[in-house]
Amino acid sequence: MQGESQCGDVYLKTHRQGAAVLLAACDCDLMGKRFEEGKLHVEVCSDFFGTEKASCQDLEKALSCATIANFVGKRAVDRAIELGYINKENVLVIDGVPCAQMVMM
Repeated sequence: MQGESQCGDVYLKTHRQGAAVLLAACDCDLMGKRFEEGKLHVEVCSDFFGTEKASCQDLEKALSCATIANFVGKRAVDRAIELGYINKENVLVIDGVPCAQMVMM
């Protein structure tokens, strides 16, 4: 299955605040790095993205409950696109790294 091969090596962390469920997902190889391009920057830290590796099923299940999500890295963003949570046209690329956000309204 196409999505299965693209999902490995993604960290996943869920943050809860009242009714809001924020999901943070990033490619593992980006942990601890900072990317900048013009006025845009993203810092991939374990406090936000966690240290637990997620399977494709874990990511899909977590997304089904999320009200907000942040994705950093090709694998994380590609999986969110495959699952229909992100449109390709809305992906930002910062210093070569795809980044996207989702908000359920």
